[in-house]
Amino acid sequence: MTVQTNAASWHRQFHCALAILKKNIRLYYLKPPVLIFGILFPVFFFLAFKMGRPIAAEDVVPGMVAMALWFTASAVGPLVTPWERNARTYERLIASPVSIHSILAGDVMSGLIFGTCLSVVPVLIGSLLTDTVIESLPLLIAGIILGALNFATLGVLLASPPASAPSNIMLLSNLVRLPLLFVSGIFVPLEQMPAWARWAAPVSPLSYATVLIRTAYGHEAFFPVWLSLFMLVFFAMVFFWVSCVFHNMWRARAL
Repeated sequence: MTVQTNAASWHRQFHCALAILKKNIRLYYLKPPVLIFGILFPVFFFLAFKMGRPIAAEDVVPGMVAMALWFTASAVGPLVTPWERNARTYERLIASPVSIHSILAGDVMSGLIFGTCLSVVPVLIGSLLTDTVIESLPLLIAGIILGALNFATLGVLLASPPASAPSNIMLLSNLVRLPLLFVSGIFVPLEQMPAWARWAAPVSPLSYATVLIRTAYGHEAFFPVWLSLFMLVFFAMVFFWVSCVFHNMWRARAL
């Protein structure tokens, strides 16, 4: 009886997470801040780095895919929660009989799908307009999906402070995301970076996603593939757990 009750509870909470996912897709995916911070910002950022420099296409495309994934998957969480707090719908949501895990899982799935779908764009552009070759499609898919999951959980974690203005959360988000961008092998491969950056790279989840994506395009892996896969799963679990702790603290205060 207890097993059936637990199964029914999990099934209900899963459907609640899917309902939140559908709500986020319908209301927030096409919001200008999401498109700007998730798509235009990384594109122009990378072009500013690439223009006028003799960088080979096989080095540009993996970095572009990783950067698009980094910004798009982590852009949804920091924008959705402040909007809902500002509209006073967040308090109603946390007062409903829905666990905080389901609410955050819905936000994570939103970032996961958003980042995964949009990261396909630079992959197609690289395949159609350059001579880059994907040597391991399963590894590329694993890097994109696990990276999107990881960055989506990070975005939900960054949205945990009780701010009602998206600009405040985006400021915090960029204070975290931009420094990690320069120590994660996006612009310069990790093996060519200075020693201090190679020491900092292991604490960045973006490093492991970048290594998987670059390896899928035929580059030598800086970290073992198994370690990159494990660390992405580990970071995602830690980020989600810490997000639940922080959001529960805010939920207790709000109620």
